Amino acid sequence: MTSFSANLGFLWADRPLPAAIRAAKACGFDAVECHWPFETPVVDVKAALEETGLKMLGLNTRRGDVSNGDNGLAALPQREEEARAAIDEAIDYADRTDTAAIHVMAGKASGSKAQTTFLRNLDYATTRTDRTILIEPLNRHDAPGYFLNTTMQARDIITELAVPNLKLMFDCYHVARNEGDVLFRLQDLLPIIGHIQVASVPGRRAPDHGELHYPTVFSKIADIGWKKPIGAEYKPSGDTEEGLDWMKRYNS
Repeated sequence: MTSFSANLGFLWADRPLPAAIRAAKACGFDAVECHWPFETPVVDVKAALEETGLKMLGLNTRRGDVSNGDNGLAALPQREEEARAAIDEAIDYADRTDTAAIHVMAGKASGSKAQTTFLRNLDYATTRTDRTILIEPLNRHDAPGYFLNTTMQARDIITELAVPNLKLMFDCYHVARNEGDVLFRLQDLLPIIGHIQVASVPGRRAPDHGELHYPTVFSKIADIGWKKPIGAEYKPSGDTEEGLDWMKRYNS
């Protein structure tokens, strides 16, 4: 039986976060994760998590000035103070909600200065908390200009910093769109993977159709010994509840 985490950045995104947590529980999810929960009072999120017994697996650092094109801050030279404030905020929210991991978003940047800046900010994040710090390559189609876009680049960063709480967010959707060879990369990168997410390719819908054959993917994830909930980070094509038949096939 495969267990799943509802990514509430996409699933039940039209509801307040506490209501989305309760909906995830009612639909049989084993955990939840979110994107940017900071406008929701911590006390409300804690109450929903305690009521449902669900664990919050992850949240993201703020993207910055989204209206001006920001998509993360940690690799942006000249903005380290802002990036570290976002890291501090995310760690504090994670501590108060017992969230397992923080995804530090790199942002749109390139070059050696961006690399150095990202490494410095990740070093800052990993020394500020024992919680897992995640980095996630985003594909060039959905996130053009994003600093981190391949798993090999992420592995080099994780290897260079060599700290136990820095891990890779392996999103099958992003990996398939940017690199392909998802099954091999799952096996090869397993020692540094901190979380796995899924969505159909290329439409980023429920993982029950498309170019990536998810029955094979889920079988591979089980074969490599992955026991944690898999993040369902996809955009529903209609009502979230009505589109969950795919999950029932795998966790029954």
